[in-house]
Amino acid sequence: MLTKFQNHIDLNFPQLKDKKLFLAVSGGIDSMVLVHLCAQLQLNFEVLHCNFQLRGAESDADLQFVASYCQQQAITIHTQVFDTAAIAAQNKESIQVTARNLRYQWFQEIISLGFDYVLTAHHLDDSLETVLINFSRGTGLEGLTGIPAQNGNVIRPLLPFSRDEIENYALENKIQWREDSSNASDKYLRNKIRHSIIPLFKELNAGFLDSFQNTLNHLQQADSLVDDATKLVYEKVVTEKEDQLEINLAQLLKFQNYKAYLYQWLVPYSFSAWNDIYELVEAQSGKQVFSTTHVLLKDREKIILSERQEGNKELIFIIESKESKVNIPLNISFCNVSNQLESDSNCIFVDEDKITFPLTLRKWREGDYFYPSGMTGKKKISKYFKDEKYSLLDKENQWLLCTDDQIIWVIGKRADQRFLAQTNTLKTIQIALK
Repeated sequence: MLTKFQNHIDLNFPQLKDKKLFLAVSGGIDSMVLVHLCAQLQLNFEVLHCNFQLRGAESDADLQFVASYCQQQAITIHTQVFDTAAIAAQNKESIQVTARNLRYQWFQEIISLGFDYVLTAHHLDDSLETVLINFSRGTGLEGLTGIPAQNGNVIRPLLPFSRDEIENYALENKIQWREDSSNASDKYLRNKIRHSIIPLFKELNAGFLDSFQNTLNHLQQADSLVDDATKLVYEKVVTEKEDQLEINLAQLLKFQNYKAYLYQWLVPYSFSAWNDIYELVEAQSGKQVFSTTHVLLKDREKIILSERQEGNKELIFIIESKESKVNIPLNISFCNVSNQLESDSNCIFVDEDKITFPLTLRKWREGDYFYPSGMTGKKKISKYFKDEKYSLLDKENQWLLCTDDQIIWVIGKRADQRFLAQTNTLKTIQIALK
């Protein structure tokens, strides 16, 4: 196994030979073998150990075991203790998700000490379990490609090796390790798959893991092709506008497999109601689909993706007369000027005697109206939005600058002519959107 490991590093991760590395070591057989292999290759590494305090004295014993081993081998060790159960309860997450998040957050914090990569001991059986978990829950192609060999500065060099290979190497080299008692329980889905399902596959096919590795390679190559195609179609169909994405439906429907592209583009935004998303293509304007973080809106001939901004419509921000600049919710500056210029969408000049402080920033309400500059008479804000072809999201995101609840400026769009400075204005205020 040592020769195979060295060849794997030479071929796929040659950069590790002259870098400073952290090894994530739990004390289990996989991570202890990883330490031994890296020591044999004389890589420059130190050890990281997390105590999640989930198994009482057993967790403390794991830490002591790893610390003792590192002391004997003159390896520098860094440890971190987490109150995982309390954090999981606070965040309303599962213990497994919380532990994983805490672990990788710590990795990213500590790597800034001058190290280049963190190596973890995930292996081929772990990757198989992950694929079967994803398959059982429903997934796209990316969920069937296993654990990635590298994700940023995290590298998993044992992925080509099976659990049996690792156990044989540990026994041959008299490597000691700690057994995690929770691995014997079928309380968790991963353990059920490990103990009950995978043995059946191996019974049906003695070379099952080799077949899985070959399948995994094919799926990873197919996933790479999908990524390439997705990027090419994205450039033709999707327009990025500030904090929104607009999907052009006319262009999208030129592709027979448009649902696959929608899935690839939108899966990073935590959506799960895929049938509802696909139905947006033919839905009436105004229909929305929500994820925990984002919203999709059907707006005429496009679908708009933006972040959810619940509750903003009732927010009101006060601007006092002495303020020269506000930063929330927008960056707006106020200053007295002697020479006024022509107002535009991002900068207006108002007559100070026609406005009353404090001014307010708020969202639109039913019945709002203003007197648009360059036009005759008043106009309802709802009618202005319609004429300007505002989407529902545009309406929700539009801020108004008001005096005594009268609209001075549809910010970034159109001023109210009643408040604009004229040639005989004595005191002029410049209001600019940054």
